[in-house]
Amino acid sequence: MKAKRAVAFVAIGLICMATTVIINLLQKDVWDQNEDLLKEEVLSLGASVDTVNLREVTPFDWDVAYSFPPYTMKESIYKTVGYKWDRISETVNEGMDQIVFMKDGKVVCYLYGYPENNGYGLSFTSDRYKDAGSVLRVKDDLTFQVERSDRVVYLNN
Repeated sequence: MKAKRAVAFVAIGLICMATTVIINLLQKDVWDQNEDLLKEEVLSLGASVDTVNLREVTPFDWDVAYSFPPYTMKESIYKTVGYKWDRISETVNEGMDQIVFMKDGKVVCYLYGYPENNGYGLSFTSDRYKDAGSVLRVKDDLTFQVERSDRVVYLNN
């Protein structure tokens, strides 16, 4: 009887652990969730909107954003943002966005890819940050021009 209980206890434990692992694998990281929210906000901008404050379309808290030019190496991005995370990719072509929003030194949103594929694009050329790209802080002028073309919404400052 004790052996059956032990087997049942181990089986329940394994099922719980497997369930936890599966849930964690299916869950999106915070930076992916926030990118989905950002996309939703940008794409919902009305046709009559010509300018927007970036804070109004970022439904998450952030204090700094980095924009990296094409071909920036991963190690350079890691060095700029201050740590490594597993979902970083190097841009492989001109015209790709690679933007990292951070809050208190942690990545909170990661925008990567072609605006044509994402449905929207974000471009800023603020202060240069070392040789890795541009940096934008919440205290900067966050007014962006809204431009539309071929089913893509662009925010440019």
